[in-house]
Amino acid sequence: MKHVSPHTVGLVFGSFLAIWHVLWSVLVAVGAAQAVIDFIFRLHMITPPYKIVEFHLSTAAGLVLVTAGIGYIVGWAVGFIWNRSIPRGAAA
Repeated sequence: MKHVSPHTVGLVFGSFLAIWHVLWSVLVAVGAAQAVIDFIFRLHMITPPYKIVEFHLSTAAGLVLVTAGIGYIVGWAVGFIWNRSIPRGAAA
């Protein structure tokens, strides 16, 4: 197994979560989010309990930035733990 860069893994995780939430924000902005969330809940045999509210750009930006930051931290931690789990001399 090879070492990974915790920074790179953090950027990948953070970017993935940011893009996912940008897409969610677009669904909210165009009015399609309620149908999507209702569909997902029904697939899980759950009565949809949530109502999507009006889109606000500042809230969407906050969502994207917070989830990107959390994704970076989690990705960095995964990379760090991955590198620590490799036996000494195995990553050469």
